Amino acid sequence: IYKVQSTITSRLANTMIQAKMVNNAKRPQHIVFDVQVPKGAFIDNFTMDVNGITFTSSIREKSEARRMYSQAKAKGKAAGIVRSNALDMENFKTEVNVPPGTRIQFELHYQEMIRRKLSSYEHVISLKPGRLAKHMEVDVRIIEPQGIRYVHVPNSLGDHFNGITTISKGEKKAHISFKPTMAQQRKCPTCSSTAVDGNFVVQYDVNRESTGGELEIFNGYFIHFFAPENLDPLPKNILFVIDVSGSMWGLKMKQTIEAMKAILSELRAADQFSLIDFNHNVRCWRDNLVSATPAQVEDAKKYIQTIHPNGGTNINEALLRATFILNEAQNLGMLDPNSVSMIVLVSDGDPTVGELKLTTIQKNVKQSIKDEFSLFCLGIGFDVDYDFLQRIATDNRGMAQRIFGNQETSAQMKRFYNQVSTPLLKKIQFNYPQESVSDVTQSSFHNYFGGSEIVVAGKVDTANLQHLESVVTATAANAELVMETLRDVEELDGFMKKDKYADPEFTRKLWAYLTVNQMLAERNTAPTAALKRNITKSILQMSLDHHIVTPFTSMLIENSEKDEIMLADQPKDPRRGCCSGQCLRVCPLLSYSLLLTPASFLYFSVDNDPHFIIYLPKSQRNICFNINSDPGHILNLVSDPSTGVVVNGQLIGAKKEENKKLNTYFGKFGFYFKNKGLKVEIDTETITLKDGSYSIMLSWLLISVKKESNVTIRVGEEMSFMVLLHRVWKNHPVNVDFLGIYIPPENQFSPEAQGLIGQFTSEPEVYIYNQRPGQTPKKPQATMEVKGNKLTVTRGLQKDYRTNRVFGTDVQCWFVHNSGKGFIDGHYKDYLVSHLYSFLKEP
Repeated sequence: IYKVQSTITSRLANTMIQAKMVNNAKRPQHIVFDVQVPKGAFIDNFTMDVNGITFTSSIREKSEARRMYSQAKAKGKAAGIVRSNALDMENFKTEVNVPPGTRIQFELHYQEMIRRKLSSYEHVISLKPGRLAKHMEVDVRIIEPQGIRYVHVPNSLGDHFNGITTISKGEKKAHISFKPTMAQQRKCPTCSSTAVDGNFVVQYDVNRESTGGELEIFNGYFIHFFAPENLDPLPKNILFVIDVSGSMWGLKMKQTIEAMKAILSELRAADQFSLIDFNHNVRCWRDNLVSATPAQVEDAKKYIQTIHPNGGTNINEALLRATFILNEAQNLGMLDPNSVSMIVLVSDGDPTVGELKLTTIQKNVKQSIKDEFSLFCLGIGFDVDYDFLQRIATDNRGMAQRIFGNQETSAQMKRFYNQVSTPLLKKIQFNYPQESVSDVTQSSFHNYFGGSEIVVAGKVDTANLQHLESVVTATAANAELVMETLRDVEELDGFMKKDKYADPEFTRKLWAYLTVNQMLAERNTAPTAALKRNITKSILQMSLDHHIVTPFTSMLIENSEKDEIMLADQPKDPRRGCCSGQCLRVCPLLSYSLLLTPASFLYFSVDNDPHFIIYLPKSQRNICFNINSDPGHILNLVSDPSTGVVVNGQLIGAKKEENKKLNTYFGKFGFYFKNKGLKVEIDTETITLKDGSYSIMLSWLLISVKKESNVTIRVGEEMSFMVLLHRVWKNHPVNVDFLGIYIPPENQFSPEAQGLIGQFTSEPEVYIYNQRPGQTPKKPQATMEVKGNKLTVTRGLQKDYRTNRVFGTDVQCWFVHNSGKGFIDGHYKDYLVSHLYSFLKEP
């Protein structure tokens, strides 16, 4: 069973995701509950039931929760950890190793405020059950006292599910239902895999009668929704600052150029603009703002078309140059007093040239902007420091958005630009009777953009109050506006109390949601340590009072006997991996991971001489083998014609033999992404990228972010590959520089994938038994049954060099002798290929 229930009450969405599963196998199995939670949502409850044993959650101050967790672990109680990172969609992932016949139920609750963008509210529910469900249901109810203008459910899950969603809309309520049968869930009539893999999206808007906005007063709180329409846009002065460093090469740059050409076409005649592109140097298309005439726009498009990415990333100088141009234009009286000035930064990486300290960059930009204009940031890709972009944008009255470097980059960029490209009002001030309201979240705003919404909340004394009045003042295109709204305090009571689905606490929860988010933003920009401490205390108290996980609280998850305990936590550095020995997942895309069973290294890897480590997730085992071949031979690691992906490695030899044996290593890797027409060649000196007839060569010194240690190749959200560089003393009598490769098993290869590593995408059944003493005391032997073969295997250690490039980290594994014979399909010589980009030939 996989069920999602979401109720939206005046833009507050309470969502519950429930999954019920049973292990019908004869062996213990890993059961996974993997949910994507929208960024900005607050998780407020999680429960788990395992064969009638219920685990419930509570919110604690972080240090107290960690103390309780550590005490439980020290006493030998079962302990696991949940970690949270700040990405666009945060993964709450639970993995439990359960015995045969076990029934298990997971239930996660979170709340969020639905934001208005491009004139509609959009509620996004991630649907990735990972398997067919006998009963699948998504149930969304909308209750809007203002009245619902329209409801739309786009076909975001694909044509496969056309006609399955039902929509029932009334004047102030709507009901959306999605219930695909098991047959409808299948990718094909005979497939055992599910086609449900994406986002279920609900879009709607409400009626608006007053330009002053809508006041909703209920249970001692008020919410003011402000979204005026039919206003002329204000002129804008906009500087586009585009990262053209080497890491933007390829599809990301192509998509950025395509998006920028479309964005430039949308500039209005009254707008002024210019372009800055930067790598280790900063270039200006024009040294000052120019009017958006057709000729200037066309010239800017031609300029963008000539960009070729290379070099490092000097974010600090680029932003300071942009602020200088805007400040100079203002000082010279070149800007319309009613215009809105802004900078749009597009970047995919951390600074690598010039000022590298992020706090210093943030301070420099803040001092240069002086609250005169806004900064908007677009972070492209998985490795960008999105937290930094958020801080620097929020600090300067803007916003940030993360987009991923794939085929949708251009559309995502244009969508983001459309959100901020139509300023309608500036210098907006909300005024309420001081004797009646308190704890107002925010009362002044710099700009209002068309299609969006400003939301203000506060407490209201309704004991002696019959009406609440708001007065909003703002600067419009041609005049100063004064907008008034008067609302009866009792107006909502009857409507809300009659509806059984409406959340009676929606005003309190919305106020808390806005208040916590505002305090988090204020904390980022607090000028003194004392003020930051005071804000932190307030956030903590709000988190405890309203039972939500924030960066300063943790969620404890315990069974009724309190002999098993888990911890939901949020690390300070969201890009850093999990703590040693604690975290099942080391992939940086994961935001939450809940562990009940320990595991070590979840990567397929090849390193050193060359040692293969194959991690088998179902049985939680590492199986190792070596390949003894000759220098110059090219071994196929992954060959997947269905996805068009090839990974090959060429061997090099040591300088001379040791103990009558010449050690071999991988000295070169070739990656071929056929469907994208892209080739990547990595050796110990350079990284070469080939896109058709265009190629670029980068040295390890330029491309590596990790101090000349590794480079990661990401293909959309589906695949990633890490190549690790090992440097040795150049005068060493024997050893040579060499490479290692690490491939996460989550890579979405097809079932037809082959190769020394690719074949293990479909995990074989492995049974290891009859453990006995080996020839060496610390290396016991055992019998392993796999693929119809009985093998004698030896317990030992191999090295994982990802976290310690010099000494490596020991990995326990069962070693298969004779170049993996019996564990790999066929003989290792079957995996020799003629070229660095060759697919493996069909047997």
